[in-house]
Amino acid sequence: MSGPAAGTAVAATTTDVVCLGESMVTFLPSQPGRLADVPSFGRGIGGAESNVACALAAAGHRAAWVGRVGADGFGDHLVETIGSYGVDTSAVRRDPVRPTGIYFRTATDRGTDTHEVAYYRAGSAASAMSPANVPYEELFAGRILHLSGITAALSGDCLALLRELTAARPGRPLVSFDVNHRPHLWRGGPADASVLLELARRCDLVFVGEDEAEEAWGIVGAEAIRGAVPEPSVLVVKRGSAGATVFASGLRPGPRSSIAGGAEMVTHVPALRVDVVAAVGAGDAFAAGFLSATLRGLSVRDRARHGHLMAAAALTVPGDLADPPPARGHADRLVALDDDAWGRLRLGPGWTAADRAPEEVRTP
Repeated sequence: MSGPAAGTAVAATTTDVVCLGESMVTFLPSQPGRLADVPSFGRGIGGAESNVACALAAAGHRAAWVGRVGADGFGDHLVETIGSYGVDTSAVRRDPVRPTGIYFRTATDRGTDTHEVAYYRAGSAASAMSPANVPYEELFAGRILHLSGITAALSGDCLALLRELTAARPGRPLVSFDVNHRPHLWRGGPADASVLLELARRCDLVFVGEDEAEEAWGIVGAEAIRGAVPEPSVLVVKRGSAGATVFASGLRPGPRSSIAGGAEMVTHVPALRVDVVAAVGAGDAFAAGFLSATLRGLSVRDRARHGHLMAAAALTVPGDLADPPPARGHADRLVALDDDAWGRLRLGPGWTAADRAPEEVRTP
């Protein structure tokens, strides 16, 4: 199927979230130091959209990942590992010519100048995704379709695909979009990073960091970002340790949504104090937590708090994905804390391993 016919409604299914994007095999260093000095690497998986799918499946939702991998061992590993989280990978396509993307990274914090990442993804199977070879019936099968700006940067065909998927049409699911500005991908790419602004304005729910909005668009501050991206019914501006500001003029899909339209609500939700092990995967985890709470129809504040908790789960493990993620009941009890108790929480390694009372995860 080369694309949906204009005006064609999409039949309802039992899938909660469909995530589209490139996943890669990640090689994690055995010790800190420069890539040139690391003697060996362990194998993992990495990919913004598949990270979200894995986190949602682990949280009890019906999640699917749609992508394109090579007909190689690395492709086998990705499909098998992502599937092991409970994610539906039946719509993943295998490319007989192009390889699965891989990358290596150091053990140091991504936010420092000493962090190194070496990508081997140019010409990958995922970069060949286009409106002509992606299964639209699977993409539009869920209540939410989750995309990211990383896909748009991979190739001209990938950008064309995202423009197709974000176009307004009857029966389109709620489209969630994480800006995920990656400057190195846009150098010599199909378009300037300003295309991310175009795509964001076509979506229903948008996640963007304050820092990346300034870097990509030259826009400073949450209010200014909302002014530049007025169309989405929900805009989540991530502000690092300062928390998140959510602009909401309509909330769906959820039976208990507190806003059905009308005046815009602006909600600021402070971040948690976290003993960080590795600053990777937090943005994807935040999106998964927010989407999970959206599917449950929770309030704006609680959606953002669930996002912060899922981010904390990712930040307190070495890789991109929390293992295990916080149990739903455990997370719900923490989300229900009053503002003072929420502000006193401090989470460190191992906090997700047991369903503990809120008092057991606080520190003086």
